[in-house]
Amino acid sequence: MAEASVGPTPGFGQYPLLQNPGLLANPYPLYAMLRASNPVFRLPIPAETGAGVWLLTRHADVEHVLRDKRFSVQRREADVFKLYADQLPAALVEGPGGAQTMLMKDPPEHTRLRGLVNKAFTPRRIAELAPRLETLIRELFDDILERGETDWIHDVAEPVPAIVIAELLGVPPEDHRQFRAWSSELINRIPAVGAGRADIAGALEKILDYLRGQIAERRRHPADDLLTGLIEARDARDALSEDEMVATAFLLLIAGHETTTNLIGNGTLALLRHPEQLERLRAEPALLDNAIEEMLRFDSPVQATVRVITETTRLGDHDLAPGALVVTGIGAANRDPEVHPEPDRFDVARDPIRHLAFGFGTHFCLGASLARLEARSVFEALLDRSQRVELAAEGDLEYRPNPLLRGLNALPLRIS
Repeated sequence: MAEASVGPTPGFGQYPLLQNPGLLANPYPLYAMLRASNPVFRLPIPAETGAGVWLLTRHADVEHVLRDKRFSVQRREADVFKLYADQLPAALVEGPGGAQTMLMKDPPEHTRLRGLVNKAFTPRRIAELAPRLETLIRELFDDILERGETDWIHDVAEPVPAIVIAELLGVPPEDHRQFRAWSSELINRIPAVGAGRADIAGALEKILDYLRGQIAERRRHPADDLLTGLIEARDARDALSEDEMVATAFLLLIAGHETTTNLIGNGTLALLRHPEQLERLRAEPALLDNAIEEMLRFDSPVQATVRVITETTRLGDHDLAPGALVVTGIGAANRDPEVHPEPDRFDVARDPIRHLAFGFGTHFCLGASLARLEARSVFEALLDRSQRVELAAEGDLEYRPNPLLRGLNALPLRIS
């Protein structure tokens, strides 16, 4: 549940290069070239965007921006956002699909909203989920091993985090395929070349309408879940607005499974492309927690997030003006050789690891501990219950079209 860029980043969809299949498959050589030659790079967004859009590829710069309070998460204050805002639906710009989420609020509003859901992600609450995860994953593996083959994304990486966040939030876990389809439609449409306002609005409203229906059901039948807690905070304590309540549910539902799906998928692919590392994990299972951190570093589920400059700031050799949109290249930063020597080498025993996959500072991922638990549970099962696992179709792998959220459409495996 990393700090996902599920909200709008206007202008990116105007550039087919950002959705080039080769770049989606492997953006890291481009990151390395920019880091070496132009680490604070002005993206070729039209000149009329004023202060511009800048991409950062060095670890130090990305970490600095993520913790510096002069860089706001309120995207609508960026010049580029104002230029393209009329192309986006209101619910994504100002409503519960965008500006009303804690992801796009600075303190103190962010602090208030985050505080309302923190208790669901305490170490004790996360630890209590372990038995449920074990049961769920055992059932999924029973079916997979009987068949001897799987689309790992569809059969494991998607349902595990989706079902868990559904149960935490209080929406029917059996709906996980449906809301996964809706969220994929939305995330894929936002950066799509030619995607219209109506297309994005339609994808968004399916999710928001579903959540409004679930909130109405929980008002009639309260339960011990996050939705009921949000309703109580809204109705009894007036601690958040109706839009903020829907927005918080929206963010938890989408970010709670999309990014962890990518962690499980990308991490599995890294192991299979580096079979000596998979064998080392089998021989030294105590390395698993460290291996998951290396997966997060090596092929980050969230490749970038954005900030808006609120006062003139110098980064590298450039003075950036207020209104500039800064794209913090998390995926690039995690392969900075100044921090991680031999950054393109996947090493399950790498030490130390200082990845930024969960963000940094105020907006550090609320669900980091849950994502780690889910990944550990899946990979423990993979190591314990399989003797052989291999790619079934290396040449056919396709990545989803959103360059900010890195994940596979499918991962066909043979497993026994």
